[in-house]
Amino acid sequence: MRRSSLRWTIPTILVLQLGLLWIQGAQLHRQNQVLEDLREDIQGLTESIEEGRSSTSYDDEGAAAVPVRFQAHPEPKKKVAVLGIEEEQDPAAKELQASKDSAQKAVKEAREVQSKLSLEENARKVDEARKVQTATSSWQLWSWGAIALVVLALVTRSVIRRRA
Repeated sequence: MRRSSLRWTIPTILVLQLGLLWIQGAQLHRQNQVLEDLREDIQGLTESIEEGRSSTSYDDEGAAAVPVRFQAHPEPKKKVAVLGIEEEQDPAAKELQASKDSAQKAVKEAREVQSKLSLEENARKVDEARKVQTATSSWQLWSWGAIALVVLALVTRSVIRRRA
């Protein structure tokens, strides 16, 4: 009776493990898809910042932002040269250039802050690792000492028994 329960238990456990691995693979695939979508959005945002245009579009009814990957990509607008419009566009062009410059400056500052945070985080991790290493080496020293003491006691015991 004991043998028949083992005969079905092991295959059942293996099938359950296989099912769990399949579920985990599906979750990893889903996470990968989400990360790829986020990567595309970030690339779109950086491209739009570099080009100096907004990465969101607003529909006529409300101000709902639409991610870049869902926007309809209209054909590029044709530029028509008209005399007198340049004077009106100069303030707008200056404002556009100023906003582009400020966006590039903000991206540069964000990258600098991120690198500083990254350096601080790495320093903290190194410090933590050093503390863990110190604690581990201290513990290992005591355990090696205890093992050496036990071996010494066994050797002494065997020498005393042989003499007795």
